[in-house]
Amino acid sequence: MEIPKTELFAVLQEFNPWWSSQAVTDLSEWERSAAVPIRTWMKDTDSRRALVLGGARQTGKTTLLRQAIRQLVREGAAAGNILYATFDHPILKLAGLERTLAAWEELFVPVAGQPQWLFLDEIQYVADWQTWLKHQVDFKRGRRIVVTGSASPLHDSKVESGVGRWETLPLATMSFGEFLKLRGIDPGPVPEARSLKPCFEWSPAEFARTAALAKSLTPHFHDYLLRGGFPEPASVSDLTRCQRLLREDIVDKVLKRDMTALYGVRRVLEVEKIFLYLCYHDGGIVDVAALSRELDGVNRQSVNNFLELFESTHLIYRLRPHGYGKEVLRGKPKIYLADAALPGSVLLLGRKLLDRPDRLGAAVETAFFKHVFTRYYADQPVFTYWRDKAKKDLEVDLIAQIGERLVPFEVKYQDTKVDLGKLKGLRLFLENHGIAQGYLITRRWEDFGLLDVPSARPGRERALLDAKILAIPAPLACYWLSS
Repeated sequence: MEIPKTELFAVLQEFNPWWSSQAVTDLSEWERSAAVPIRTWMKDTDSRRALVLGGARQTGKTTLLRQAIRQLVREGAAAGNILYATFDHPILKLAGLERTLAAWEELFVPVAGQPQWLFLDEIQYVADWQTWLKHQVDFKRGRRIVVTGSASPLHDSKVESGVGRWETLPLATMSFGEFLKLRGIDPGPVPEARSLKPCFEWSPAEFARTAALAKSLTPHFHDYLLRGGFPEPASVSDLTRCQRLLREDIVDKVLKRDMTALYGVRRVLEVEKIFLYLCYHDGGIVDVAALSRELDGVNRQSVNNFLELFESTHLIYRLRPHGYGKEVLRGKPKIYLADAALPGSVLLLGRKLLDRPDRLGAAVETAFFKHVFTRYYADQPVFTYWRDKAKKDLEVDLIAQIGERLVPFEVKYQDTKVDLGKLKGLRLFLENHGIAQGYLITRRWEDFGLLDVPSARPGRERALLDAKILAIPAPLACYWLSS
């Protein structure tokens, strides 16, 4: 279909108001933490690599691009050298990437001595975009390109073409710290920390003093679990409307629109059934065979295909079991949803989530995983879980492997004091791998501190290992990992 140039010009003018000397005035000065690595990339003009920003719907990718453009304009970049285009707009989608760029070049002659900045939103609607981006980086000197997508390029067969050509930055939903800032909540005199590890050197007095200052985080953390980390819904005052927006703007549009438009999925009812199952089992280990039997008519291969699509559209994270070889390949995946508030909103739990220990514990585990994932992504960790082959009740919720280092985490969000007997899986993992430090994510502030680790082997229970477990309340752990 032929798009009249006048219409294409009009759309581009609308998306690029700085071309006509209009300031970008409809943006908040508040920025997500991801603005920092984006600006670092923008300032590194010696690098020719593009930047690929991926994340679920409504995580703030477009806002981050427009805030980056606002910064360029404020710093005096030539307005005509900056292009913003989003390919989920029907006119630009029909016109395609090359015709859109040709229209921009027809409107403006590049200012010599300055880079051209291309901010291309929802790039997944452009056919063969990876090849185009590779060509731009290799042969178009003087162009700096940022692309975003709600469907992950990391799961595309052409990912290898991007090695050395672009950096990837995953944009998860907001952290607990970002949530507090968005809602204008002052956390009070809570000490700042960029890592949990220094706590292993603390005295009992330091733990007690910090707990007294940080206890006020708990009600805000529970509100965060209910509202979630998608900026627009989280900013709504009414919780019922907030959760309705999560269902309609995030879940429904991905399941009913993106799955169809991007992947040609026609069996929407089956997609909804599987996603509902995952909401009931968030943070759980998924037995694909059992799920296939439970959803009569959905075979195993279809279930696996749909799980891959959920991962590609950033609705879930999948963790493999810890180990090597066949035990990993044949192991059952553990699934975390993209945000802790999604299951509660889909299942219409509202504030009742806080009175359901099983649902609340799952939400806390999901939220904590997301914070660890986001905080340490730059270190390229591998995330797994562990379960003893013989005794299935012995497990570790989350293991982060950075290089040769293994960091195990166990989440026990409960009102009663955690019994070391219930940590046998964590203790056994520490003992088997010779690890000196493990983490227990708790609810009670009275538990904040260091635990000695007795052996988990029969007959040796009284022997203390050369290891410590740091018990830390989930609100403080997530707050610290937000920085």
